[in-house]
Amino acid sequence: ARIVMLQSGMRAPMGIKVKGPDLQTIESVGLKLEGLLKEVPSVKSEAVIADRIVGKPYLEIVIDRQAIARYGIRIQTVQEVIQTAVGGRSVTTTVEGRERYPVRVRYMRELRDSPEMLQQILVASPGGEQIPLTQLAEIEYVRGPQMIKSEDTFLVGYVLFDKKDGFAEVDVVEQARAYLDGRIDSGSLVLPEGVSLEFAGSYKNQVRAQKKLTVILPLALFLILIILYLQFKSLATTLMVFSGIIVAWAGGFLFVWLYGQSWFLDFSVFGTSMRDLFQVGPVNLSVAVWVGFLALFGIASDNGVLMATYLDQSLSGKENQGREEIRAAVIQGATRRIRPALMTSATTILALLPILTSTGRGSDIMVPMAIPSFGGMVFAILTVFVVPVLYCGVREMQIQKSS
Repeated sequence: ARIVMLQSGMRAPMGIKVKGPDLQTIESVGLKLEGLLKEVPSVKSEAVIADRIVGKPYLEIVIDRQAIARYGIRIQTVQEVIQTAVGGRSVTTTVEGRERYPVRVRYMRELRDSPEMLQQILVASPGGEQIPLTQLAEIEYVRGPQMIKSEDTFLVGYVLFDKKDGFAEVDVVEQARAYLDGRIDSGSLVLPEGVSLEFAGSYKNQVRAQKKLTVILPLALFLILIILYLQFKSLATTLMVFSGIIVAWAGGFLFVWLYGQSWFLDFSVFGTSMRDLFQVGPVNLSVAVWVGFLALFGIASDNGVLMATYLDQSLSGKENQGREEIRAAVIQGATRRIRPALMTSATTILALLPILTSTGRGSDIMVPMAIPSFGGMVFAILTVFVVPVLYCGVREMQIQKSS
């Protein structure tokens, strides 16, 4: 919560900053937004709250300038008397060894704890008379701000809200923005002059991350493609191995979909519910999920590289063989490499199981990150069948073209 507040200035993952010319206007607009946000389907209505800015009682002492002029008293003198009587004034400092203690002088508590007693504060005139403060000023209660916040030179108030379970923060903010824009366009919500609205909160981190991921994901796939090409020096073989990434990507999305199904892992083992153990529930495509896909891309190509490298070595120098010989060599090579490929996948899958079952701090980030990696590696096992078939097909096409 502290990190969220430092990032956005508000104690909530989502909210609206209402900027305006004065606090009363900001509060009135905030209360209107509070009522409207409760009507948004994805917003948790009981969590919507607008700042109550004005409402704290203040005791104001308004000096009557004409009255003090009749007594020949300067306004500074009255202010100094009020300051000394109520707030106190430091008159000296005591020295006790290395310690220093300021000595402040002011009225006793029972002489300043009510407006009636404050009216009896005496102010000395130049002629020596002691004039009660009630003859020189008016003391009254007024409603004032509980807290004054400002950003970018504007006064600001917050309207905080939260999402219902099963909704992503970005989607909730977009729905709330669209709902308010529709109310403004229809004229049911009129913003006073000088008032502006700005959605804020930790959801902006996800928006920024998604913009970066739109660049990082294609770049990562391109770099993997280039590295594979530098390894095999053949575009056809590179695309064969790269197909394992596509299969793993599909497996990752399929596993994310399975986590949102009510029947998935709906059984118990030794009295332990598998859904509770693996924390099965709807998974939003958050930044953690996309980071899991990034990690998956690098691992998913291992089986294809392992298989294609051995097939290249086993078939090198055998370009003049017939179709049946090539198929037999591919089957033999794939059979010998399937055990190392399965070991590569098994170590990754087993290593992800403790993460999928983890609880406590950090699990809300690590579990969504592990879900696509786990599902992708499970389905990436298919590459031990896909890559040899594609490899054999390419070699047969080369033989057919050469003949």
